[in-house]
Amino acid sequence: MSKLGSLALTAALALAVQARAADSYEIDPVHSSVLWKVQHMGAGHVWGRFTDFSGSLRLDAAAPAGSAVEVTVKAGSVLTDNEKRDQHLRSPDFFNARQFPLITFKSSAVKPTGPDSAEVTGELTLKGVARPVTARVTRTGAQGDLVGLEATLSIKRSEFGLGFGVGQGLGDEVQLVISVEAKKK
Repeated sequence: MSKLGSLALTAALALAVQARAADSYEIDPVHSSVLWKVQHMGAGHVWGRFTDFSGSLRLDAAAPAGSAVEVTVKAGSVLTDNEKRDQHLRSPDFFNARQFPLITFKSSAVKPTGPDSAEVTGELTLKGVARPVTARVTRTGAQGDLVGLEATLSIKRSEFGLGFGVGQGLGDEVQLVISVEAKKK
């Protein structure tokens, strides 16, 4: 259910507009978040997050299409504040974190959509399945050597081999929100 494809999202961060030409940044996991939500029993949403992730951005203000992002998330770091559910999410029914410990995203294209926004496309690999995804990314701010970005996207978890419970109370669509603060290297 958690689609850290989420991470894929984080990838969306590659868009960062108005950074100096080809500046390199490292994601600060202390000031960043990878969140997801999925519908439960047709009534509400279950929210979760990943607590262990890293990544880098290359932001090119002069040629935003030359920007890039790479993100790695540890699948076993999924957290919903319910230990029994967290253990189930780490199991083969969902992330199979023992066999597939990493979720990765690597951008392949950045298309500016406004002065502080872009669509970032890339490959999300989750549970050994690699698929193209596109995230909407917005620059949330910049100060000194720091830049902030927020990416949103939706994925169908069943397309990544996480189909447990689809049609039986658990939604297939997972919405991801990745809020990143990155520091210039």
